[in-house]
Amino acid sequence: MMTVYVIGGLLALLLATGLTPLVKKFAIKVGAVDVPNARKVHTSVMPRMGGLAIYGAFVLGLLAMMPFVPDLLFSATREASLVKALLAGGFVIVLIGALDDRFELSAKVKLLGQIVAACVVVFGFDLTVDFVNVPFGDRYWSMEAWLAVPLTIFWIVGVTNAINLIDGLDGLAAGVSAISIATILVMAIFMGNPIVILLCVLLLGSIIGFLFFNFHPARIFMGDTGSLFLGFSLAVLSMLGFKQIALMSFVTPLLIIGVPLSDTFFAIIRRWLNKKPIFAPDKGHLHHCLRELGFSHRKTVLIIYGIATSFGVLAIIQSAAASHDATWVTFVVICVLLVALQVGAEIIGLVSKTKRPVLNLLHRLRVKEQADSRSE
Repeated sequence: MMTVYVIGGLLALLLATGLTPLVKKFAIKVGAVDVPNARKVHTSVMPRMGGLAIYGAFVLGLLAMMPFVPDLLFSATREASLVKALLAGGFVIVLIGALDDRFELSAKVKLLGQIVAACVVVFGFDLTVDFVNVPFGDRYWSMEAWLAVPLTIFWIVGVTNAINLIDGLDGLAAGVSAISIATILVMAIFMGNPIVILLCVLLLGSIIGFLFFNFHPARIFMGDTGSLFLGFSLAVLSMLGFKQIALMSFVTPLLIIGVPLSDTFFAIIRRWLNKKPIFAPDKGHLHHCLRELGFSHRKTVLIIYGIATSFGVLAIIQSAAASHDATWVTFVVICVLLVALQVGAEIIGLVSKTKRPVLNLLHRLRVKEQADSRSE
């Protein structure tokens, strides 16, 4: 099987490398271009819709691998349902993204399309988050359909949009998605899940092939076609974190998509504090804040890659600990993560440039300690 994975990954990479220039020409021809504005960092008109190359390479690679993995589609297993869900729901998502890249659909229409894609997964292939592992015990919580269905739809739509929100710099969304998929790949290897390993390898190859054209300075943007498809794929694949109750807890899938999820969370808090609509765009995202601190375009992307990798390592540690019933590791991971997120957000200014409660508390404690030492 290792040979199949290597061939599949290289094939997807070559397909994406070959398809991307063709998609670029197509995007320019149909007018799917990104025009600079006050909220964007690029200064020239850029073709978008590059996600078609990622999706095309993934699908063609998957079809090419079918003779080597006969149970890929034509079986009654949950893994086969996962593949079909990715193909069917992914098609809906890519269609919505491509239309948005060309015609700039309203937020409501895009949201409706995402819900439809999520419903394809839930109702078409019966894939739901129907139980989760309790992080500090040996039990799992089984959910009824009335709760599992809306939770799954919410998860898929939320993760899909989270990737879309961080797509603000050359290579950022693609690279962060690749790191998250690589994290799932490592976990799938530990689980011995060949179908998921193949899906991750194909997605990784497709993304890396596209990154040759998308890393700074980019020659094409993935557009909503790419960011929505990658977000959707991550949402569906990361549901493994809920399903594999013997190996993971519900903390694990949250860690897998830690960067886009935390950036989205802080964006909601920031807009709520500033009394702005939650879905209103702004320049307060992680990549904007790092740029304001003086980091170059490329360094900003690499820093976020590093943060995403840290989340991935924590996810792997957490899943390994859960498999050995080391629940104290989960507790430590959560505590360290929450403190790091809060302090990091205050230093960078993700929520507010002036409101920094933890940093102010640490400063007051340090001043008090210095005063006490002087008085002695």
